[in-house]
Amino acid sequence: MPSGDIYRDILENIHDGIYFVDRERRITYWNKGAERITGYSAEEVVGSFCSNNILVHVDALGLQLCKSACPLTATMGDGSPLETEVYLHHKLGHRLPVWVRTSPLRDADGDCIGAVEMFSVISSRQSLQEQVEELKKLALLDPLTGLPNRRHLEGYLHSRLEELRRSGVGFGLLFMDIDHFKQFNDQYGHDIGDQVLTIVANTLSSSIRRFDMVCRWGGEEFAGIFPHVDVEVFHGIAERLRVLVAHSQANTGIGVLTVTLSIGGSLAKPEDSAASLLQRADRLMYASKINGRNRVTIEEG
Repeated sequence: MPSGDIYRDILENIHDGIYFVDRERRITYWNKGAERITGYSAEEVVGSFCSNNILVHVDALGLQLCKSACPLTATMGDGSPLETEVYLHHKLGHRLPVWVRTSPLRDADGDCIGAVEMFSVISSRQSLQEQVEELKKLALLDPLTGLPNRRHLEGYLHSRLEELRRSGVGFGLLFMDIDHFKQFNDQYGHDIGDQVLTIVANTLSSSIRRFDMVCRWGGEEFAGIFPHVDVEVFHGIAERLRVLVAHSQANTGIGVLTVTLSIGGSLAKPEDSAASLLQRADRLMYASKINGRNRVTIEEG
């Protein structure tokens, strides 16, 4: 029979994140996979409670699960395993989509004494690694955020418009601008401004579908192309991105800063040029600014 040390070695070397909690949801174990995925070390986490909201799990609508709909609580309540998709808060501030699996922990008498959670990253980036290497060669990546840059998105936009006119495969274009970004730079310095840009970029790139594209357009602006959408799906994607960015945080050392986006978007029309579609999305983004910021304005193509 393998010893407890062998089991611990196995858990430590599993690629996925794993942690144990007791009945009060106090974290009693945190493996190296959890450290790697979240950025939090075992020393920072073990002994704290899930209700301390360390990872601040939210769903796609922004509902905070750690205080209202915790999968671990549900598993300990009915004794059944549970699987769900959530967005955890990385130590660096961005949102990260993970697939969570929870199971009850039982003692020798079969009584529930806690629960275990295993989580793995849902990453669209794995399918983009070859593209990333090619983009580096062609200088089509933004050096700060690692996203495709404006030049790359403009080329992709032209090809999508040609496909729309040729075969009718439509897409939507989003323009996204960080609200009050100048204040981040003026009040906290350009290092914090760069941190905010990176947090937004990581949240966006981690939360899109594998065939979508987001880029850093320039300054505090981002743009995205989203194929195979109708206006309802397109609006849902834009709203999800808005919510997830709004639930990201920049830990500056002098306080926690929240970030929001004003988003405008339009479905492409066969008669569109790249310039006309970009101008329309940009105009709709400014409409979101005028109407209060941290909102989505979509116009049907």
